[in-house]
Order: sequence, then structure tokens, then C-alpha cells
Amino acid sequence: MKIDKQDWKKLRVSLMVLLLAILIGLLLCAWAYNYGNAQQQALQAQQDSLSSAKQRYLSSGMEKQVITEYLPGYKNLISKGFVGEERRIEWVDELRRQHKNFKLFSIKYSIGLEAPYKPSFVTSMGGFVLNRSVMTLELDMLHEEDLLQLTEQLSPKNEKDFILRDCEMTRLNSTGNIGKQLVANLHAKCDLDWLTLREPSNVQAVTPQ
Repeated sequence: MKIDKQDWKKLRVSLMVLLLAILIGLLLCAWAYNYGNAQQQALQAQQDSLSSAKQRYLSSGMEKQVITEYLPGYKNLISKGFVGEERRIEWVDELRRQHKNFKLFSIKYSIGLEAPYKPSFVTSMGGFVLNRSVMTLELDMLHEEDLLQLTEQLSPKNEKDFILRDCEMTRLNSTGNIGKQLVANLHAKCDLDWLTLREPSNVQAVTPQ
């Protein structure tokens, strides 16, 4: 069977319509595929957002529980002067008061600049910054107990926060006290680390309801 020009003309129109239909079908399939992917991604984003919101809600509940549990102790540390700005004037006043109470021999002291402190026994500070100010004490003593009493009274019931880091003692009087006049037998030079804790810069005061 031969196809003449008239038949080709008729077939050409039909073929063009067929090709156009196929092209439209392909375009519709591509659009449907892309639309389906976009909807799937939107659904996944919504699910991720919901999951994140649930996690924040649960975390906020846990944080509130932690704050409620530890806030009284934290406020107590603030009142003692352990959290916040250093209180070197109070440290010096307490040192003078105890020195006078025990009627000790002459005493000298100096306090260095406050600096960050990272002790080996603390693994994580949770964003807080631990600082220390080194106080150097030099005092004459009748006996070793004078130093023990002084440092113990500087920290009654652990209300003051310092570490007696180093002490060096030298003997001044090898013959001991003779007669009624008391003479210093020992000289001590000690370093105390006064500790202060600083809050992270982004911490805000939170009071649980």
C-alpha cells in the first residue's frame, strides 16, 4: 500500500497533534513530580519544626525543674559573695577583725589582680568563669596554731571561699619565750586564692513562678 501526498498531509496533522499531546503529557508529569517533591519537602519541614518545638517545650520544663531545685543554693552562693564581683574589701576587713580578735603579732598582706582560674579538679564550668585573686599574707606567730586559727576563722562554716595554697614558715626565735615578754617564734608567708564565680554574659536572672 502506497501513501500519496494527500495521505501524508492528513497523517502530518494527526502526528503533530499526537506529538503535542505527548509533550503536554510529559510536561504535566514533570510538573506533578516537582509538585510532589515540593509538598514532601514542605511536609518534612513542618514535621521538623514540630519536633523542634516539642523538644524546646520538654527542655523548658526540665530547665524550670533544675532552676527550681538549685536556685535557693545559687542565691545562697550570691549572698556569700562567691558569685559576682570580688569582695576584696570584705576580705581585708575580715582579716583585720580576726587578727585583732586573736591579738596576733604584726601582719602584712597584699592582693593581686583578679584573673581567670582553671583548677584541675573542675572539668566543666558550664559557661561560668571562675576567677581568683591571690592574697599574700606575712605574719609573725607565737606558734603554728595562730595560723590555723586565723585561716579557720576567715572561713567559718565554709562561708568564705578561698584556698590556702601555699605556706612557708621560718623560725625566728630558737630559745623560746623567756620571762613575761612574748616574742614571735615563727614567721609565715602564705598565699590564699580567693575565688569568685562570674555568670555567663547571656545568663539572665530567672525566678520560677
